[in-house]
Amino acid sequence: MSRVDIVLPCLDEAEALPWVLARVPDGYRAIVVDNGSTDGSAGIAAGLGATVVTETRRGFGAACHAGLSAATAPIVCFCDCDASLDPGLLSRVVDPVEEGTADLVLGRRRPTGPGAWPAHARVGNVVLSRMIRKRTGVPLHDLGPMRAARRTALLDLGLTDRRSGYPLEMVVKAADAGWRIGEVDVPYLPRAGRSKVTGTWKGTWHAVRDMRAVLR
Repeated sequence: MSRVDIVLPCLDEAEALPWVLARVPDGYRAIVVDNGSTDGSAGIAAGLGATVVTETRRGFGAACHAGLSAATAPIVCFCDCDASLDPGLLSRVVDPVEEGTADLVLGRRRPTGPGAWPAHARVGNVVLSRMIRKRTGVPLHDLGPMRAARRTALLDLGLTDRRSGYPLEMVVKAADAGWRIGEVDVPYLPRAGRSKVTGTWKGTWHAVRDMRAVLR
């Protein structure tokens, strides 16, 4: 059994998958959750040695939770599957959890260039980060998708959102449960292909709307 499972929500990421899966650290298992891809992503992932889970209900949260439910390792990571985040750096979020100094660690995205993080997505993230600091008192600057926690503890949170609010719900419920929540810097790269969530103003608005509903 792997010591860490990586949940990789996937919707049409055939272009990025080879790079992403090649960067998975030794001792980690990649769980690619196919969320309705039409570009052969599931077959590519399976051919590259990943465990593939199919989630027919569309939604970022639905894909993430399907991966969490399929995980068996003591620690579970989440990471985007679009090559914007390097799985080879997951130890930055995993180590504090393994060492027992934190219960949930998030990667704070640091753009490597002007094309890495569109302005509208940054604005949405700033708004949500301020809201969550006010709601929880946790001094987070980014609700980034790269994160790690213990599997059984995550399941015990009883996360219910299956859309874009899932990452925020995780932080809010963890804070309410008294978890020690940390943040570490991770480089943020230009993604491969077009974003399905924050690549447009409309997508960003939908994500913000879902997350505000969680805070309410």
